[in-house]
Amino acid sequence: MNGFRVHDFCAHPIIRVEHAMPPLDPALDAEIESLWSTASDRVAAGGAGALFNGRVFSADTITPDAIVGHLTEYRRIVAQMERPALFHALRLRPLAACGVLRCADGIVFGRRHASAVYQAGLWQLPPAGSVDANAVRPDGVVDVAGQLRAELREEVGLSPDDVDAPVPLCVVEHPGSHVCDFGMALTTSLNGEAVLAAHRVRGNGEYPTLRIVPLAELPDFVAAFRDEMVPPAPIFLRRAVSAGWT
Repeated sequence: MNGFRVHDFCAHPIIRVEHAMPPLDPALDAEIESLWSTASDRVAAGGAGALFNGRVFSADTITPDAIVGHLTEYRRIVAQMERPALFHALRLRPLAACGVLRCADGIVFGRRHASAVYQAGLWQLPPAGSVDANAVRPDGVVDVAGQLRAELREEVGLSPDDVDAPVPLCVVEHPGSHVCDFGMALTTSLNGEAVLAAHRVRGNGEYPTLRIVPLAELPDFVAAFRDEMVPPAPIFLRRAVSAGWT
């Protein structure tokens, strides 16, 4: 699918930090800082909030049984998104926890902020976000399901108690940016009105628009907005259906 690579894995793959963040030579560091500054100014001017240079998990190797990597600066990831050719020097494959949230009335979609640093203005399946250092346990194991629950609370306004345990689907690696979306299916017994109300009251503004698409209307919605939708979304939806999730 236009260069997008799907990684299959076992039911419960191990995700672990095993390597240190590589050092940068001064010239590369300066280039990254310049790209980071430009992106930060653009995002702030567009009203999407401020970028924070935290630590994010990047996959060094992905196999059916394990994803092994290191924690890297977010500014390095943003620089690689801004200039994909930097992958040859940085080799970053940032992992993102991505949900496919089904409520009693259908599937939850969110429209990304028009000034987002990546895939601005596209329809996405929330919750979704980078796997950061807070998801790393003392033994180095990365709790990607825990990261997804944190994103659920922050972006949608729902408590982890509102959903069933996440069901892993697959990883979709983007061409160019090499972002690796780790898809997981989520189910809540709440109806669409309750989900939208939680988003209005407690959501953090990541998605200015949230929409509930009934299952019967899902094929038409995906077909109508395919060019305005993050490419992994249809892949995760197909995987969820194949797994008997719906």
